[in-house]
Amino acid sequence: QVQLVESGGGLVQAGGSLNLSCAASGSFFRINAMGWYRQAPGKQRGLVAVITRDGNIDYADSVKGRFTISRDNAKNIMYLQMNSLKPEDTAVYYCNANYLTIVTRIPTERWGQGTQVTVSS
Repeated sequence: QVQLVESGGGLVQAGGSLNLSCAASGSFFRINAMGWYRQAPGKQRGLVAVITRDGNIDYADSVKGRFTISRDNAKNIMYLQMNSLKPEDTAVYYCNANYLTIVTRIPTERWGQGTQVTVSS
């Protein structure tokens, strides 16, 4: 199965930037879509951005023009470049991957442990 490890979170002032990474490892046939989600205190987890293996991308309206998602299929790493950060971007950011298991090719979903992003005003 896939293990996902996020990194790059931290504390930043409003207007600043952070770059999150999500590294996938383990045994799998292929990773398909990957995405970033976030959950603020007292709120439900929601989509930030998603990228398919072919590079098709979708963003939440709240981050369009400020965040950029990308991935390196050869290294199984996904990134989220976050610019012009706002206090309302404060949340735990989770990496998500949809992949096919190595033997049976069953579609499976995995979540990372999350990384905290805090934006001060």
